[in-house]
This record gives sequence, C-alpha cells and structure tokens, in this order.
Amino acid sequence: MANSKILVLGSGMVAAPCVEYLLRNEKNQVTVACRTLSTAQILVTGFPRATAAALDVSSATELESQIISHNLVISLVPYVYHASIIKLAIKHKVNVVTTSYVSDAIRELDALAKEAGIVVLNEVGVDPGVDHLYAIKKITEVHAKGGLIKEFYSYCGGLPAPEHAENPLGFKFSWSPRGALLSQFNSAHFLSKGKKVEISNKDLMGTAKPYFVLDGYNFVAYPNRNSLPFQEFYDIPEAETVLCGSLRYEGNPAMVKALIDLGWLDTQPKKWLKTGITWAEVLQKAIGAEELSEKALVSRVEELCQFPDEAERERILSGLRWIGLFSSEQATVRGDNLLDTLCAQLEKELSYQPGERDLVMLQREFVVEWQDGKKETFTSTLELYGEPQGYSGMAKSVGVTCGVATQLLLDGYEAFSTPGVLAPYKKEICDPIRELVEKEGIKMVETLV
Repeated sequence: MANSKILVLGSGMVAAPCVEYLLRNEKNQVTVACRTLSTAQILVTGFPRATAAALDVSSATELESQIISHNLVISLVPYVYHASIIKLAIKHKVNVVTTSYVSDAIRELDALAKEAGIVVLNEVGVDPGVDHLYAIKKITEVHAKGGLIKEFYSYCGGLPAPEHAENPLGFKFSWSPRGALLSQFNSAHFLSKGKKVEISNKDLMGTAKPYFVLDGYNFVAYPNRNSLPFQEFYDIPEAETVLCGSLRYEGNPAMVKALIDLGWLDTQPKKWLKTGITWAEVLQKAIGAEELSEKALVSRVEELCQFPDEAERERILSGLRWIGLFSSEQATVRGDNLLDTLCAQLEKELSYQPGERDLVMLQREFVVEWQDGKKETFTSTLELYGEPQGYSGMAKSVGVTCGVATQLLLDGYEAFSTPGVLAPYKKEICDPIRELVEKEGIKMVETLV
C-alpha cells in the first residue's frame, strides 16, 4: 500500500492521541494544520513523519491548498466547518473523517460524496462513537436470540474527577465553556412509553433527576437534544422508550438553571456592556434590579429563580458569589454579550490545573424482553480517568477512537469503503473499531443488572 498523507485540521486536546495512534503506522504521514502555526508545531514535536502548517479553516483558498495535497482529512475543528471541508474534499476526491454527529448539512452531501467515490466517516469519538460500538453489539446479540429492546437509555458525561469537582458547578472546562453551557440550553426530544416527548430549552435543566451509574458517584441526568432518530439508526422499532442524555454531578443543573433564569446565557449584544463595568453592575442590568446593593440584587435573584427551599437558595447564592457575580471587580467583557462575558470568568475560575484529571463516564442501558416474556436489564459502562501527566480521558477516548477508525478506512476494510456519508450504526463497522479501541484501554463493562 502506498504512503498515506493525512491532514488533521485542528490542534485541540483530542488531536495528539489521534496523531500518535496514526503515526504508529510507518506508511502514514501527518500534517497538523491550525490557525496558529506555533500551536501545531508544539503538537507535532517528537512525532516522526509529522509536520505543522498554519491554516485558517474559514478560508476556502487556504483549505483547498492543503486538502489537494492529501488523501484523507480528519476534521477536528468545530462542526460548523465540516460541510465546507467536505465539499472541497468531494471536489478533490479526498476521504474525510469527523468525530461529530452527522448534521443535516453533512447528510445533504451524501449523493455528491457517492458520485465522487469518497467516504465521509463521522461519529467516531466517544459520544458519539464508543457509545455506538457497544449499543450495536448488545442490540445485535439480543435480536439474534429473538429478544426485543423495549427500553434504551444512554447517558454520558465529560467531567472533572470527583476530587477536582469541588466548585459550585461541579464542572471544569478544558476548552471554552461556551459550547458546554449552550449544550445545557438545548431543547430535547425523546420517546417515552411509546409517546414522543419535547422539552423546551428553558425547562431542560429542571428535568434533571438522580441517576445511578456506579457506586461512589452522585450523578444527575437529563435528556440531550434529539433521541428520536436512534430508534431507526439502531434498528429498534420495537423500543417504547429511547432516551439519550447527559450526566452531571448533583447540583450542576440547578446552578446552570439559575444562570439561565438570570439571563447569563443570552447571546444577544448589549450596548451597555462596556469595559469598566463591574460584575455587580452587569448583574443589576441583566436582571433588572432596582438598586446596586447586594440586598436588592439578591431580592431580584430570588424573584427570578423561585428557589424551592432555603437550603437551595443559600447554595445557589453562594455559588453566584463564588463565581464573582456580586463583586465590585471589573468584569472581563467579551463579545458584547452576557454569555461570552460569563465564559471569560468561568475560564479563569474553572479551568483544569496542572496535575488535575478528568473523567469520562458513559453508560448505555437496555431493557430486554425475551420470547418467553421475561424481562432483563443490561448495562454497558465506560469509566475512564485521564492521566494527570498524560492524555485526558476525553482526549484519549475521542482521539484514539478517531485514529483507529481512520486507520481502518486507510487499510481498505470493506465496511469502511462504501462511498458516501457513513456513521457506525452497523456491526460490520462497529466491531473492528471496538476490538481495537479495547486494546487501547477504552472498554465498556457489560453487566446484567
């Protein structure tokens, strides 16, 4: 097989384990391209057959100049860029891999990808990615034995390890908090007992409920985006409940709900949000408090948040103070809007520090009905901690899974060679990836509850 020239777009935390895995194969050459050349240079340092390049992914000219000289592109940049990258890859007949969900914009390119004879492989990270591998495994096994999947649940959380979660949000950020916060402000759609359920974005955090995964953890779970298509993707038409969601530590959704109720997730520009304004002044303007005194601010917060009891009131107010939202310090105004300004503060207060580790917790639950009418519940659970001086759990689970899937595509495995837009919803794609990621220590433990 000829040498493979691989273009990796993006140099974030998941890129390094992906690149490391791919460069184990001596026939692979990798170019890491991102906006800042020095960042890419740091990433490729010490790797053989790896080079760095400066590239503005929003520039079609710069993008095309790199794509044309490679035979596979891995897009690890924000999903909003994927469609434009894939269009250029189609033009030059270059295969593409992403770790993101297949968006409508990507799905619309399926016919063009088939016509060009290229593969656009998606959803090969952890969630989505590893979750598919074990869902398809269990569903295939159950169907082969004549069983039915009556209920299906999937929950995932990328979290700080418990010992590093002692803050009001029970959360830390390894990149911009913007995406993480907005993910908790989406509407949700799922199937419950045969009925379609929709929850508005403003009500989502209020639906969070305690959810047991493993001993020693105190999780809550809530629905996430649209679970309905997975009934078709996983070929489980018999399922009466299909629900995919997120895990957080107890207290996080209520804290985020308070931030939502107070307007902090608003992305609209505010003319009054100028450099020099204090956090207390921002809060006063945002919530419409009559005065700047803390008493007036607290009174208005109570009106807007409608705390269920005194203990929760004290906890949330203490958290808002911890973040600094009542303080007389100057706010770090960013983007002329409340969300980005809040994110600037959270980046300062809630970023991972050297030596701290993260946790990826992923569980899939299957309620199975056998032919004799007996019901059983099975779970598949991933508990993966990051290494304090190595890769984070999130970086490893996403980056290595992406690397494994990419190598299988490069090696010409039949299931990975069908032109068009692909995702790991079939046994033929999932099994080879699963077998290899397990060798890398990324393995879900299957249990009969």
